Amino acid sequence: MAERYALPRYLAGAVAARAGDEMSGPALMLAGFALAGSTTDASALLAGITVSAALGGPVLGVLLDRAERPGRMLAGALLLYATGLGAVLVGLGRWPFAVTVLVAGVAGLLGPALSGGWTAQLPRVVPDARLPRANALDAMTFGAAALAGPALAGAVAVALGASASVVVSVALMILALPAAWLLPARPAEPPTGHQPCGEARLTASRRQRPSSVVGDLLAGVRVAAGRPALARATLTSVVCCVAQGMLMAYVPLLGERVLGGAGHGAVLLSCAALSALAADAVFARSPRLVSPDTLLWSGALVQAAALGLASAAQGRPVVLAVAVLVLGLGEGPQLAALFAVRHREAPERLRSQIFTTGASLKITGFALGAAAGGPLAGWSLSGALALASGTAALAALVFFAVPTAVTAPAGRDAGRG
Repeated sequence: MAERYALPRYLAGAVAARAGDEMSGPALMLAGFALAGSTTDASALLAGITVSAALGGPVLGVLLDRAERPGRMLAGALLLYATGLGAVLVGLGRWPFAVTVLVAGVAGLLGPALSGGWTAQLPRVVPDARLPRANALDAMTFGAAALAGPALAGAVAVALGASASVVVSVALMILALPAAWLLPARPAEPPTGHQPCGEARLTASRRQRPSSVVGDLLAGVRVAAGRPALARATLTSVVCCVAQGMLMAYVPLLGERVLGGAGHGAVLLSCAALSALAADAVFARSPRLVSPDTLLWSGALVQAAALGLASAAQGRPVVLAVAVLVLGLGEGPQLAALFAVRHREAPERLRSQIFTTGASLKITGFALGAAAGGPLAGWSLSGALALASGTAALAALVFFAVPTAVTAPAGRDAGRG
């Protein structure tokens, strides 16, 4: 009976935590503008809480991998992240702005707990036979959060004020704490069938000696780089995130030039999230229909085609709407495929690190794309969208560019030292 309810509890917690996270970005932007009175200050807050995630992800993953009850550590990270957001809200207009940005940066170190850190626990929630479907359902929580979070942030800000929007995002994360706390413990190491003696005993004792955090970080890097399927999945997803970040920078201009108002650009993000959610729902019913590796490169090509179509919209709202709907069809299944490859390739003792490091790299790629997208959009919006399309197509080429074999051992126990 416990197993029967484990997955719904996991998914409910994931939706609450991730919706709060998706809501927190727009909420901080709105609160920063309302209380600090500057779009520059508002952007600095969002940058502070986003960029630092790239630094915190790998270390957070190692600590989760070393914890006997990773769910409790995950709950602690979630609580601290929510507390940090609350502290940012309290500090706005009261503390020196640099201090508030610093608090946002410290809180952002724990951001990967809501994405990779949570997903890494899924194999302990469901048996292996149910993992492909559970993986697709987990990817759907990202789509649901991306759809609901920004819309909820705007609605609460209009009804109750920008500060209330931050409070609601914090409350959603707090609601997820019980689901995180109750996640299954790490399975105990199986007992050995005999007692080693002599040199064998010495070797065994060295293997059983706890490794350092730095040692585990290096082991994770070796696994991520040494397993071709994992390396190309990571690189493909990061390059796609660069293209997605570029699109994010173009959204206000697309809204202004095609939809009649810069604020209407947010509708495009909702359309993409909706189609991604629908695509994930289809794959959740038939998770073995297409292999995860195929979905990774084909999803990149679908996104490239969608961005190319957007570049040709030229004032045609219907064409632009179709383009972002197609974009979501590529994004949603690709995310589920990425999770499936990580679950398949990551060693148990390094699983959380692989997930949180991957999340950190994707966040970094998205931030770089958004940073580069602004100046490009001022040059030529259609040309900038075409460049984003080419970047997504490059992601597919990157997938095939990674060698399918390496000289270093890449077995299931690689990187355990």
